[in-house]
Amino acid sequence: MALSHAIAEHLPYLRRYARALCGSQESGDAYVRACLEAIIADTSVLDPTASPRVGLYRLFHKLWATTDMATRGVAGSTAGGGSSASVERRLGQLTPAHRQALLLTAMEGFNVNDTARILGVPEDQVAGMVTQAVREISKQPSTKVLIIEDEPIISLDLQSIVKEMGHTVAAIATTRDEAVRAARRTEPGLVLADIKLADGSSGIDAVRQILSELQVPIVFITAYPERLLTGERPEPTFLVTKPFVPETVRVAVSQALLFT
Repeated sequence: MALSHAIAEHLPYLRRYARALCGSQESGDAYVRACLEAIIADTSVLDPTASPRVGLYRLFHKLWATTDMATRGVAGSTAGGGSSASVERRLGQLTPAHRQALLLTAMEGFNVNDTARILGVPEDQVAGMVTQAVREISKQPSTKVLIIEDEPIISLDLQSIVKEMGHTVAAIATTRDEAVRAARRTEPGLVLADIKLADGSSGIDAVRQILSELQVPIVFITAYPERLLTGERPEPTFLVTKPFVPETVRVAVSQALLFT
């Protein structure tokens, strides 16, 4: 397989990871573009002993390591709706490498060996890094969560996850209009939104209307993540792929709340 094709296959998911780590589409996509520019300039920047996916994420982290932490926090806070001071304070409470390890394993599905290689740390440290990140993130204050989902089983799963994390379910909506009314009534601190809703309406349209009235972090849940990870237009910062495992949702929720 040509290198360009091998890389292109993984770009949508690198965008997902970069956006979640940075807290904004703009900052995350900028890192991905920087990766591509580096590869175009010199293909040897990709580790020839690693798979294209691992090599791509490893290159991302080399670029990430050259950027000042505070700069990343300020960039992420603009899209997240919080002040730069509050975002930097929360980021300062977390060890960056711990958070990266958690996102790589829980959201991107890398195994311990690949995660260690991407981060450039000993393999036997990864489990401890993940445990520490979970412990630190779990200290986040509770909030009200609006769930926009038309499939009853998935809705029940999301409610269970939200409650186990210590949050409350503000409301359940199955259509765009229900979601907008519920958001106005409850003023949630987080929204979990499916893309396709019961009456054929769009979760994206619902969120767009909600964001025109409230500043609130959004986590989209979709079976077709590639369609929202093109980097060609305004797209979600936090995205969970269906079918999901609870840990992926927990990590996405925690990461989204970090930037509020």
